[in-house]
Amino acid sequence: MSGLALAGLSACEVLAAFKARTLTPSEYLAACLEHIARFNSKINALNATDIESAIACAAAATIRWEAGCPMGTLDGLPIGVKDLQNTKGLQTTHGSIRARGYVPDEDLPMVGRLRAAGAIILAKTNVPEMGAGGNSRNPVWGATGNPFDANLIAGGSSGGSAAALAANLLPLCTGSDTGGSLRMPAALCGVVGYRPSVDVIAHPNRPLGWSGISVLGPMARTVDDLTLMLDVCQGYDPDDPLSAPSVSGRFAELPSIDLKDLRVGFSEDFGGAPVDQGIRETFRDRLDILRPHVQECRAADLDLGDMDRCFDILRAESFGVAFGEAIQENPDSFGDHIKDNVALGQAMSLADRGWAHAEQTRILRKFNKLMTGFDVIVLPTSPVSPYPWTQSHAHEIDGQLMDIYYRWLALCYRGSLAGGPSITLPCGRDAAGMPFGLQILGPARGDDGLLAAAKALELLFNRSAETARPIANMDTLAPSKVDLQSIVTHPPDLVAETDFNGRLVRTAV
Repeated sequence: MSGLALAGLSACEVLAAFKARTLTPSEYLAACLEHIARFNSKINALNATDIESAIACAAAATIRWEAGCPMGTLDGLPIGVKDLQNTKGLQTTHGSIRARGYVPDEDLPMVGRLRAAGAIILAKTNVPEMGAGGNSRNPVWGATGNPFDANLIAGGSSGGSAAALAANLLPLCTGSDTGGSLRMPAALCGVVGYRPSVDVIAHPNRPLGWSGISVLGPMARTVDDLTLMLDVCQGYDPDDPLSAPSVSGRFAELPSIDLKDLRVGFSEDFGGAPVDQGIRETFRDRLDILRPHVQECRAADLDLGDMDRCFDILRAESFGVAFGEAIQENPDSFGDHIKDNVALGQAMSLADRGWAHAEQTRILRKFNKLMTGFDVIVLPTSPVSPYPWTQSHAHEIDGQLMDIYYRWLALCYRGSLAGGPSITLPCGRDAAGMPFGLQILGPARGDDGLLAAAKALELLFNRSAETARPIANMDTLAPSKVDLQSIVTHPPDLVAETDFNGRLVRTAV
């Protein structure tokens, strides 16, 4: 099998080949490295890498597979880790000039679980500065281009992960999600991104341990690959009071779902968020394909409350705790998005904070009541087709100006407030020829059922070229007209010590 074909295999297929001894981890890693060498420069999805260690790890995994004794579920599988998540011995810059030389001395617990299962931590994936925004560009590594058009955004903040998956650079990548950071880039790049319930994957780096607005999650090309990774990532950590003890194998075997029994609700705009008319039309087309195969498909009222103001306050509160002290020490080391979020929080009162937490509680309870009538709710993930990466965010949607840089993510962040898990499935292309992602919401802590429904829907959509996952052609992809690294002002520092100490290594995403 050619290196190109190997790079396109799913994670499950690769691991099955390891088990059958028709492919070794060393051979597969070599194919990934060849693919990365050829194509990463076109999209700038991966930044720091640890190739020497990866080669050694793959060689050891090859010996274990030959002996029939893999060390874990993912033994020998190279993966990417979002550059907001600590990786022992490998740079974790957060896309920030403050951390451009930071090398953690321990893994984030989720990363540690992946490593213990045999995954090879090959590369970090690009992000916006400190994860702020839906466009993965920063002054350390530059911008990530979309594998379907390198002039356009890959989304964010897990944009590097989504682009790496779509370009077949790696089979699995990690992500995180506050207001759509997993779901949005997955939709724009044509892959799968999952925001689990808050108790599933421990997130001990969350700045406010008792606020579940931010979660960690897996990204993959298929639901089977995603649940394989999720089953490894799940688990409790005492430093995350919202996490719960894991049940081994919980996601390895999903419950069986027959689409004809599925009660589907739908919304084009999540309670009135602005959505481009072309996206609405694509979504309606997908509903027409879905409707004959399910028990019912009817409109769901997702006007759950003042979701925008609620999210503004909760996000600003989290950013203030994560970055407020560091901004006071050195404001010039942060970009405008971070400083604006912190300033927004400083202008708010204790009464605002109390209202936001109460409003989120009301939103959750309204959502819980709504979900008694549905198994899942479907809606678009992105309100627009990808726009040029040189533009920081979508400024206007369907004639409505965005008042803050993340407002265009409302279809996602409103779902974050509702409390349930959510997933983005690739579902063909939009009118502009770019990937279209279908967002699916489930009831709070209904992860197993949502994933089972997503698997059934994926099988349905894969029956037709119109709705199957689109495949990027990296051979014919033209480079971005503006160099993706042209915005780098503070390149990574590979040798010098950094003053970005553990006290300030925080993320609000």
